[in-house]
Amino acid sequence: MSDFDTVLHPDWVVPIAPKREVFTDFSVALKDGQIAAIAPRDQAQEFDADEHVALPSTALMPGFVNLHCHAAMALLRGYADDLPLMTWLQQFIWPTESHFVSQEFVRDGSELAIADLLLGGTTTMVDQYFFPEITAEVADRVGLRALLTFPVIDVETAWARDAESCINRGLELRDRYRDHDRIEVGFGPHSTYMVSEHTLSRVAMLAEELDAPIQIHLHETREEVLNSVERLGMRPIDFLEQVGLLGPRTQCVHMTALGDQDIATVAKHGAQVVHCPRSNLKLGSGICPVQKLMDHDINVALGTDGAASNNRLSMLGELQIASLIGKTQHGNPKAVDAWTALEMATVNGAIALGQLEKIGTIEVGKTADLIAVDLSGVHHWPRHDIPSSLVYATQGNEVAWSWIAGKPVVANGQLQTLDYLDLQNRAMRWSEQLSAFRATLEH
Repeated sequence: MSDFDTVLHPDWVVPIAPKREVFTDFSVALKDGQIAAIAPRDQAQEFDADEHVALPSTALMPGFVNLHCHAAMALLRGYADDLPLMTWLQQFIWPTESHFVSQEFVRDGSELAIADLLLGGTTTMVDQYFFPEITAEVADRVGLRALLTFPVIDVETAWARDAESCINRGLELRDRYRDHDRIEVGFGPHSTYMVSEHTLSRVAMLAEELDAPIQIHLHETREEVLNSVERLGMRPIDFLEQVGLLGPRTQCVHMTALGDQDIATVAKHGAQVVHCPRSNLKLGSGICPVQKLMDHDINVALGTDGAASNNRLSMLGELQIASLIGKTQHGNPKAVDAWTALEMATVNGAIALGQLEKIGTIEVGKTADLIAVDLSGVHHWPRHDIPSSLVYATQGNEVAWSWIAGKPVVANGQLQTLDYLDLQNRAMRWSEQLSAFRATLEH
């Protein structure tokens, strides 16, 4: 019997821990889905293994942890663009969802999104959408690691008739995946404007009781904050504090409209912040003050949001934009530097999920969720600095290999657990139906 299952031989290893180090001519050995050894290439070539994989001109790094997605909305990519958030939601997205969302919609949309995510280097996804049990089935079958935050809203949907029904169905799903090694289920109250105080208080109580994660859209726009002050007499984050919903297990998504007092409240409760830069830019929602949050010791992770508001599900694209706008926002080229962007997409995501002992870095004993990024393209020459190349020079399509729990889900740029042509055919069928419906909304 071999000592190792697989030994990977990249040109560079970017382990994220130890911090800000790159190992040149090192190899990583995998055994039983875990990282079993990290050794100089000349030693590792002698390892007894079932398979040795040569990865020339690649940087091996932890798989990306995408902290916010609405996977099934991949079917709405490009469906209603160049609109402000509430117009986009109220006039196009919500009417379309109420007409089309079903188990079939969620299955096809989730498979399409996960294909996109895997090819872009995401190995862990946090999703929030209707019929989370279908997305869970897809993630399980395809091999993705996922946290499904089941939607909790106070209006009737195709999935549940009210908030109580959402919670009951979600808890049943959580029980079903209680002992799963890759799938976790948590609470997804949509926002303070879509969920009542009573429901938010109930979510807070249940989440604390179960030690379950919570994800909520928060301070997404200036208008949301102003409307909250008018409606409730307080800012959304203060409302969450009042109902007991803020804590280390709370993932606050977007957070573009923040004052110093809001930042102090996040820091006080140790809540997590999820930055979705491309989606926020495209919707004109604002920019999360990442460096300022980090200067207050707040953990900030990265998410793509859904393809309906981003169009891409590329974490390489996301970390690149996060770094660039962070510098402009703070007027400081050292703000959100290349290493910080890489950490946001990996280890910070693991921290936000409470899974640092499993994922987010390349260390012996951790789960083998890894990606190999191809740096052979002319746009990467000369390679003076590998982190700089990964953040500022990538085009988003350089992920050549991806392993989740040691199993290849992308090999030589090809999906291993999804059928590319089948996905394409189903996407085209949905395109015809959705385009016809959109025409009715525009008149």
